[in-house]
Amino acid sequence: MVTFEEVKRDTEENARANGYFLNPDENFLNDILNGLKTNEERYGYRACPCRVASGNFELDRDIICPCEYRDQDVEEYGSCYCALYIRKDLFEGKTPIKPIPERRDPSKVSKAMEYAMGGGAPTPEETKKAEEKEEFVPIGEGKMRFWYCKQCGYVVYREEPPYKCPICKAKKEAFAPLHFSVSIRG
Repeated sequence: MVTFEEVKRDTEENARANGYFLNPDENFLNDILNGLKTNEERYGYRACPCRVASGNFELDRDIICPCEYRDQDVEEYGSCYCALYIRKDLFEGKTPIKPIPERRDPSKVSKAMEYAMGGGAPTPEETKKAEEKEEFVPIGEGKMRFWYCKQCGYVVYREEPPYKCPICKAKKEAFAPLHFSVSIRG
């Protein structure tokens, strides 16, 4: 079981490593950190407590804290969607922390809500039919694909490249899709 202190330590380390600060309002900060702790206990991962999480890792992948939208939100608005991670000027009180628009695609929110309410999980019969038809999407041929940072070599598997490389801090434009080919020799 994860502790509040572990969640706080991990979040502080992530903020420091990326040049961000945590929200200075101690009560607000503790509420968000407790939400992350609760979601990790509930789902097995730290889904953003300010967004609709489904409990399905694949549907929630983009909102696992720090979410895919954090870096762009902090750069553009000064804070992430839930105001956990903020820029220095907001931390110092020079700029007020304001609500920001949701970047998450509404279709992802709908899918997460549907799944969370029990409507998104396939029935055993549907699963069996899909297996019989051998319906699958080869790696890299669906919406999900591998991206690599041309600057440092970091590799990630997701629909779009990250806004900023978590290793070298290169912008999204530094990422290129990886293409694989496999041959079998007998």
